[in-house]
Amino acid sequence: MRILHTADWHIGKKLHKKELYQDFDLFIDWLCKFLPENDIDILLVSGDVFDFSNPSSESRTQYYRTLIKLKKFDLKIIITGGNHDSPSVLEAPKAILNELDIHVIGQRPENLQDCLIPIYKDENVELVIAALPYLRNRDLQERFDAENHDSKQKAVQQSIAYHFQETASLAKKKHPDVPLIGMGHLFAKGVSLSDSEREIQIGNLAGLDASHFGSNYSYIALGHIHKPQRLNSETPIFYSGSPTPLSFSERKNEKRILVIDTTKSFEPESISIPKFRNLVLVKGSLEKIKQKLSEITNTHPLQTLIEIEMEEEHFSPSKTIELEEYIEAFEAEACEIVKHKVSFKYKPEGLRGITSTEEQISDFTPLEVFHKKLESVDETETSKEELISAFEEILDELNRPEQ
Repeated sequence: MRILHTADWHIGKKLHKKELYQDFDLFIDWLCKFLPENDIDILLVSGDVFDFSNPSSESRTQYYRTLIKLKKFDLKIIITGGNHDSPSVLEAPKAILNELDIHVIGQRPENLQDCLIPIYKDENVELVIAALPYLRNRDLQERFDAENHDSKQKAVQQSIAYHFQETASLAKKKHPDVPLIGMGHLFAKGVSLSDSEREIQIGNLAGLDASHFGSNYSYIALGHIHKPQRLNSETPIFYSGSPTPLSFSERKNEKRILVIDTTKSFEPESISIPKFRNLVLVKGSLEKIKQKLSEITNTHPLQTLIEIEMEEEHFSPSKTIELEEYIEAFEAEACEIVKHKVSFKYKPEGLRGITSTEEQISDFTPLEVFHKKLESVDETETSKEELISAFEEILDELNRPEQ
């Protein structure tokens, strides 16, 4: 049986106000060629289907159009919710999707047994998928009551670990000799991050060790971290990463899917996804920036997006104006400058702390704005973590679509 692991689609994502719908469509077009050529039986999507919990009608249309395309290849599709996803949005068409052999688990069910999806071959269970979605604070708080930072961190970790280990135990009781694959959407210790991952749980303090998952899984398909990577463990525990770059910090990451052939091993084969768009960060003095911009050409199907960071030694309003005029006049085929900022190493005393191009609040998520506000607040670290936890719960409530 051949299984494809992907995650973090983030349908509806914008990068500095630029729509990334085309990027995702090109990935799906490529995937639709890959699936039949490689005899894929099961597609796992480990969370963050959408970029927003209340996705636009265009995002929902793209999602359903994608499912229709993928189902043409007669494969089982299993989708779990991520921290960006609204459980009610994902599960609204659940009954219809089940009839199409598309299984969606947007939130933790009351009975963990309902996370288990047996995979049949010739009327026998050949494999079991433990499809655990992103575990929200309200799910975790049922299993802990901690009053301080250290104990809360351990309690959150233990609660997440309980969900994975208990689900595995249920699977092994019912199908003791059948391989078990887990799905999760979470932060694990030791992984490499990019700018586009948003905080999860209590300030990312819920980072798990490989040991928290237990020893009953043959493979664990994770989502949330956008760079493909493996956890340091005997069990193959992998983040597939996002299929397309979602921030300029991911511009050098090679995007991948992972394919497991259970007849051979549960060690996945890592498959490179073609690059559809180039993201370019241009840094340096004004003269260096001009030179680098003059050399940029586009060699990919989609428009090249450019971010500029001008760094000068001494404060100079004239250089700032010159840069803005250069950007205004910039013309290169299929290339666009989407953001620029300016910094000076030395400034007059009265201008310290001021940059010529201020960061726009629209560049940040609400949680990121809240984190920046907390930087200037005289509170203990414990108190800040409590505030972050409360703010996350408020966001979750506000973003939940009306029933």
